[in-house]
Amino acid sequence: MRHHPYDHRWREHWERKQKKRMQRMKRMRRDQLYRWRVHHRWHQRWHRHHARFKYSLGARLIGVFLVLALVSSVILWNSRESSYGVLWAVPALLLVTGCAFGVIRHMVQPLHALALGAEAFRRGEFSHRVPVVHGDEIGDLAMRFNQMAADIQAMLDGKRALLLAISHELRSPLTRARLHAEMVGEGPSRDALLDELAQMRDLITALLESERLGSGHSALQLSDCDLAELAREQAGPGVELQIEPGLPTLKLDRLRVQLLLRNLVHNALRHNDASRGAVQLRLARAGEGVRLTVRDFGPGVPAESLRQLGQPFYRPDAARTRGEGGGGLGLCLCRLVAEAHGGRLEMRNAGPGFEASVRFS
Repeated sequence: MRHHPYDHRWREHWERKQKKRMQRMKRMRRDQLYRWRVHHRWHQRWHRHHARFKYSLGARLIGVFLVLALVSSVILWNSRESSYGVLWAVPALLLVTGCAFGVIRHMVQPLHALALGAEAFRRGEFSHRVPVVHGDEIGDLAMRFNQMAADIQAMLDGKRALLLAISHELRSPLTRARLHAEMVGEGPSRDALLDELAQMRDLITALLESERLGSGHSALQLSDCDLAELAREQAGPGVELQIEPGLPTLKLDRLRVQLLLRNLVHNALRHNDASRGAVQLRLARAGEGVRLTVRDFGPGVPAESLRQLGQPFYRPDAARTRGEGGGGLGLCLCRLVAEAHGGRLEMRNAGPGFEASVRFS
């Protein structure tokens, strides 16, 4: 006989009961054993069905509907014998239906917790655990959800640990290679080699920083920070500052906000069309906080690629090529810095151009 995939709970319960009965049977004489089997035949069947009812949501729902149908039939039958039968039969039926609804709602309530757990996993919150309320199929599913989340979290932690270790190990030979390159005579080859080594160094730094922020292993060094002062550090050819006066001082991680500003401005400069205008770096008050916006006047990003921007190593073909430099970690790092400060990196096509903004509070 083929069982339901979640029937193992009631089978385990039934097997435990059977084991105890076998132990009792071994201690009986032959005549006692025959009488015991005859006497307990229906008792054994009851225990078997009770175990299935206890660990099966479907069996319990069927039981509730059977009881509801039986009680309703009795009420309607008895109401025929009284002239006022309908007056008490309708409230009685409503009461029984309400009780059945309450019981069914209690049994399926864990489905709401499962939905919340699935939503948390979709957001990447793999530390969330679904409460196991009942020992039925839904409880078994909740345990499998929790085990799946633990396995995914362990896999991601292993990947981050490996990337951090590789990045650390690459720094020493990269430093030695740069020292050797600087001892080479002046020339185009030396300059090209130093540029490639600098790009590799920036890529390793961005990789380390993104993994630290993504894993939560690096605490923010918060201090009073003037965003306007940090924005003025990015002033230069091709950058137009628009800073609203009287902006509040915020508690921020100065080094990481500088990293975010530098990445956003350099990304905008790389794709900007100078004939249309300079890159705009704007700071404006937003409630109790400050909104930072960087806009360029370049080709923008294809609409189908907007949702994937900010993912590690993602580079939309229409906006970026390998010849322009960058490893696809700049916007990812900006997103992680914004989220570490409780904000969100918002990106959109500005028509013409591309705009990225973050609200700090």
